[in-house]
Amino acid sequence: MPDLIPPAFADLVRDRPADELLQSLPGRAGQPRAVDGAIWLRQLPAQVERLLHDWRLEVDGPSRHGECALVVPVRRHTGAAAALKVTWPHAEARHEHLALRAWDAQGAVRLLAAEPASSALLLERLDPEQCLRDQPLLEACEVIGTLIRALDRPALPRIDTIETKAQRWAEQLSHGTPLVPRRLIEQAASTLPDLLTGTSASLVHEDLHDLNVLAPLPGAIDRGDWLAIDPKPIAAEQAYAVAPVIWNRAEEAARASNLRTHARLRADVVAEAAGLEEDRVRAWTFVRLVLNAVWAAPHAPASDDFRARMIALAKAFTD
Repeated sequence: MPDLIPPAFADLVRDRPADELLQSLPGRAGQPRAVDGAIWLRQLPAQVERLLHDWRLEVDGPSRHGECALVVPVRRHTGAAAALKVTWPHAEARHEHLALRAWDAQGAVRLLAAEPASSALLLERLDPEQCLRDQPLLEACEVIGTLIRALDRPALPRIDTIETKAQRWAEQLSHGTPLVPRRLIEQAASTLPDLLTGTSASLVHEDLHDLNVLAPLPGAIDRGDWLAIDPKPIAAEQAYAVAPVIWNRAEEAARASNLRTHARLRADVVAEAAGLEEDRVRAWTFVRLVLNAVWAAPHAPASDDFRARMIALAKAFTD
């Protein structure tokens, strides 16, 4: 069983402390327990083996992984292809199953089974070789906008709200950091309260970008060419969802002759395809970029390149 856990994934997770936010949440049935990466990795082989047994699955190829989750291709007892996903417990992922159920395979991967206390999902298998990251940039932006529109649902009562998160963000911005220009922090702090008023809450995929969009397997029932995966659900307005499109595909931004024009064009293409107000998309994108830079500052110098990129992109959204 240990060979199902790629060494690169183990290296990513091993030194992580238990997620502080998950630790701080009130305990409730079905919620995963916060645990550090080393302990979780030691438990993972037995956990995967149990899930394979309980869900009557057979391993069907080499495992894949992202930053936080192991994905094992499997076959169900019916012979149907599926994917077993087991995630390192952290607060942002604890409601993934709720979002996938609400979307009901419309614009997103289909949920087949879930064990929330174990951060485990059984999903339909998509084509890992067909990722939106490989498509031309502006075409990918249009796809993301179309998916934002397809995933638009009323907010669910149990998921985190943008207002709750914004309370933490406001405190973090008020403390500031000398590694991020003060004017950007002050502008983000003053913009945030205005963004929290006058909109209804939707179910939002907080991390919707090219790498989190895959194609169905060949021959699958037609639900469109692209489906979203790995949601970090939040109750917010859909304009909040656009920012990851801006900070991903960094190498293409680096080649741009005018970063301001390049970054804003990405945002505007997504906004048009999704039917969103450009001004609110740009404002939310600016705030999220500044927050990224602030969060990266304590990890300097390892995070210097990322922080500098977030600052440069944030400046592209200032007037």
